[in-house]
Order: sequence, then C-alpha cells, then structure tokens
Amino acid sequence: MVALPTSMKRVLLAIVLMAMLCAVGLWQALSTYRQAALPLEAGPVRVRIERGAGLIAIARTVADARVGFPAWQFIAAAWLRGDAGRIKAGVYELSAPITRRALIDKLVRGDVLMAELRVIEGWTFRQMRRAIAEHPDLVPESAALDDRDLLRRIGAPEEHPEGLFMPSTYRFAPGSSDLEVYRQSYRLLRRTLDEAWAARSASVPLAQPYEALILASIIEKETGRDADRGKVAAVFVNRLRKGMMLQSDPTTIYGLGDRFDGNLRRIDLRTDTPYNTYTRHGLPPTPIALPGRASLAAALNPEPFPALYFVARGDGSSEFSSDLAAHNRAVERYQRRGGGS
Repeated sequence: MVALPTSMKRVLLAIVLMAMLCAVGLWQALSTYRQAALPLEAGPVRVRIERGAGLIAIARTVADARVGFPAWQFIAAAWLRGDAGRIKAGVYELSAPITRRALIDKLVRGDVLMAELRVIEGWTFRQMRRAIAEHPDLVPESAALDDRDLLRRIGAPEEHPEGLFMPSTYRFAPGSSDLEVYRQSYRLLRRTLDEAWAARSASVPLAQPYEALILASIIEKETGRDADRGKVAAVFVNRLRKGMMLQSDPTTIYGLGDRFDGNLRRIDLRTDTPYNTYTRHGLPPTPIALPGRASLAAALNPEPFPALYFVARGDGSSEFSSDLAAHNRAVERYQRRGGGS
C-alpha cells in the first residue's frame, strides 16, 4: 500500500471536514426552511405580488415586507423546489407562525387575501356609493365621477343608477378598483332581472323588465316581513290592473330627496313630484332603491291575493284589506291609536 504524503492527507482531511460542514449547514438550512417560523412582527403582514413579476422581483417584495426571508434565500428555495414560475399574483396576508416552506406553499397555491363588501337590500344607490367610498381595501377610482359618468365607465347604457345594482356580498383583492365592484354588481343585477323576467307570470301588467325593477324596488321598501312580500306585491299589482294610484309612502319620500326630514306630512302627500304616487298614476319613472332577488320574484309572480290596501301594524307585519272601509278601520286601529288588538 502506497502511503500518502502528509500534505495530501491534510488536503483530504480538509475536504472531508468541509463536506461535513456543508452537510451540517445544509441540514440546518433545510430544518430552518421546514420548521423554523419566520420572525414576523406583531399583527398580520400583507404582501402584494404583482401580475407578471419574475422570481427576483417577487423575492425582493417578500424581503421588503420584513418577514425575515432574505431575497437570496427565497430565490434559492423557490428554484430548488421547481416553483420559480408557479407563484401567483395577488395580495397575501401572512400571520405568525409561518415557516419559509409554508410561505412559498401559500404563494404557489394562490391563497390570496379577499376583502368583502355587502350591499344591502333596500339601500339606495347613494348608500351604496357611500359604503364603497368608505371601504379601506378599494381604490376610489369613481370618486370624481358623477352617477352618469360612473354608469358609462362600467358599460351601463342607462341614464339613472337607482336599482341597477344587485344586493349581495362581493369579494375582491385588496387594492382593487371600486369600479370593478360596481361592474360586478351591475352585471349580476342584469342576469338576475333577465332570469326573473323569463319566469314571470303572464298576468302581471308590466311591459318590460325595467318596470319590474321599479315595482320590485317599491315592494322592497314596503315589506317589513318576508312572509308579507308576496301579499305586498299583490296589492300593487292589483292596483295597477285597476288603474288605481299606488299611494306608496316610500316613493313619495324618495321624490322629496333631501327635503325629507323623517316625518311624512299631509302636505308632502299633496306636493307633486315624478315619484309622488299619491298625485300620479302608474309607476314612478325609476326604481327607488336596490331590490333583492325575493322582491324581483314577488313583483313578477305575486301571490293570488285580492287585497288592495295594507297598513303597518307596528311590529314589522302588515294588515291587508280588500275594501276601503276595512282599510280605514285598520288605519284607525294600528296608526291613529298607536296599535293594539
């Protein structure tokens, strides 16, 4: 056996030691990658990955978020995993504890943060605009637009926005344009209205879907309990059939606009506006609120119910009558005397 020179032995020993150190370092790095939690600051951290960003740009974005994941480590980990091109754009919320491995898994899955906005049945368009303007996760691109310009921006041909947006819960990535929420809501309303119109009763005295939208908005504002919705719809449909005035307080209040102070007076009922259904026959010119699915369905398929009048009982329900004498007695009982049995 040939003896190795001392210098060669030292070189081999150094190589072995270096290999062992590299193995230990690799094991420590792998353990850290898999098990050690990132040193996140208190509270969730949001990271936005832009669409089309490359691996280096993504790594810098993560590093800039100060989550304790240096860009070079992120690049190496993503490249070794084979995920360099699989990271999805969006806004991510990182909460402790989370490891480096779990963070990259999250980005590859596209587990993005979604914000929510609920549009309530019976809201006016003005209330919807206020809620959208105040949402912290929406970019207010519509802030400088008037109602008509807003409709044009979302591709709506109508001139008046009231009633054209569907009450629902909308989800979106933080940082989205508020115009996208309007666009989603408008399109959902159009689909819902078209479906309801296609399933309408042949007997409803409505000539076009927009009239159904107007009637549905009145039903929405007049209904205190869901169980009464079909009957409320029947009253207004019966009145339209007979050529009677609708005599709806909510339409009259809508026509008063900012002049309404919360108290509807006799003089208000006699003051003519396009929305005063005490002074004008037929439907008002536009919806008065954002109706939901149930009110659209009721407007186009009301209950077979003979009533022509109703009055609020004071508990959310209504008392229905088929003749004026019975209605006057109900008004006397539930409104002028403050309710009671």
